Amino acid sequence: MKQSEPHILVIFGASGDLTKRKLIPALYELHTQQFLPEKFAVLGVSRTNLPDDVFRTKMKEFLPQQPQLQESVDAFLEHLYYQKLSTSDAVEYPVLKARLGELGKSLSIPENYIFYLSTPPNLYQIIPESLATVGLNDKSNGFKRLIIEKPFGTDIKSAQALNKNLLNYFDEDQLYRIDHYLGKETVQNMLVTRFSNGIFEPIWNHNFIHHIEITSAETLGVEDRGGYYDHSGAMRDMVQNHLMQVVGLVAMEPPVIIEADAIRNEILKVFQSLRPIKETEVEKFVIRGQYTQSHIGKELVKGYREESGVDDHSRTETFLAIKFFIDNFRWAGVPFYIRTGKKLPARVTEVVIHFKNTPHHLFGNQAGTEPVSNQLVLRIQPDEGILLKIGMKVPGAGFRVQTVNMNFHYNELSDVYLPSAYGRLLLDCMQGDATLYARGDAVEKAWEFVQPILNAWQNNPDIPIYGYPAGTWGPEVTDDLMDDGLWRFPCKNLAHDGEYCEL
Repeated sequence: MKQSEPHILVIFGASGDLTKRKLIPALYELHTQQFLPEKFAVLGVSRTNLPDDVFRTKMKEFLPQQPQLQESVDAFLEHLYYQKLSTSDAVEYPVLKARLGELGKSLSIPENYIFYLSTPPNLYQIIPESLATVGLNDKSNGFKRLIIEKPFGTDIKSAQALNKNLLNYFDEDQLYRIDHYLGKETVQNMLVTRFSNGIFEPIWNHNFIHHIEITSAETLGVEDRGGYYDHSGAMRDMVQNHLMQVVGLVAMEPPVIIEADAIRNEILKVFQSLRPIKETEVEKFVIRGQYTQSHIGKELVKGYREESGVDDHSRTETFLAIKFFIDNFRWAGVPFYIRTGKKLPARVTEVVIHFKNTPHHLFGNQAGTEPVSNQLVLRIQPDEGILLKIGMKVPGAGFRVQTVNMNFHYNELSDVYLPSAYGRLLLDCMQGDATLYARGDAVEKAWEFVQPILNAWQNNPDIPIYGYPAGTWGPEVTDDLMDDGLWRFPCKNLAHDGEYCEL
């Protein structure tokens, strides 16, 4: 792997949870694996007034505490600095520029800067403009890159406005819209599974695939995020960003080369081929639900509307299932299904490719024979791996057939370093590789697809929101979306499918 150029990473919102729990630990991982350049610094920026040593002490709480690692931890902390700044006040940005100049001079680091916006979305327009006013967007004297956390807007209009504003101050090749889902090794492996194996790509189309199912389930409820979640919901929180990007990787055409623009061009083509769901069709293709009070084991679990910060009459969806089509040559007529929700029986994210049955049921009349449905399961989390379901003969007389599993687990690669999602994406940005970052035009296309659904919910109060007991697989009517199949009921263990999993 090529070495990153010397640079300074500036984290806006350095006192927030994301910085402490994800970014700093991810950077420490990269440091221990010697992926960071020798000349490297992190400058935390926030409104709180902290000396460098106090900032380092606060960050140390979120790094390994084992005595044998303290020398490594202390060496990493030496790269951390802090600058007090009111990020919403443009007149303070000359102070930031001056501090960057001082750090660069004292550490012999050129003017290569990465700006990470770990801030509320209302600052996504203010910070880029303020950086530009003091020339911190000028890439003629060193690279300048801007990492933006989701949400990339809350609807199509705000997404378009955000993109337009960002492009006023930074070029598209300087913008890195981060989606931590794309940093997961198992998500990236979908490309390898498809395009490096001659047995899959020839059958990855409507001639052999019956339907595709994508599930992202959580056992947790909204916990202490009720105030935020009630203004977001499953559509904005999971589908428009994370799961649509997974759809893009599953359905894309082979890129000419494994390079950022080539891959992102193919993902955009998938989004351009999505068959629109009209407002009048939403009830036919979309099911939404809310978890209700229920007993899980012996514990009484409260319903969504009883959660702190949630409106008593909220119609925000905690569960969502969508059926849709991709109208191109590869996927003509193949239904895609997305299902996501909170307070479901298992925490699991996976893609299931359901292949068509054989044209002649040669063993269909044998007593005790179950119908064989070939499936390829690409497990993203947990128990990451791949599961292939095929029909095999049961030993003994006759030709009784049953479905068996062939599986591979990532934990079998015990001698391979697997970086965290944020670690992988931060390293990619340091090296100028935007392959796993969302591009502005694709973000807008994804919003364009989901916007009519959001409009229908807002404009038509008669569209139902179904209750489902906490700890179940969502509203019963979800099964009606499937034409002639059944949802897979995944468990924490990849191969233990078809069982009802307890929380």
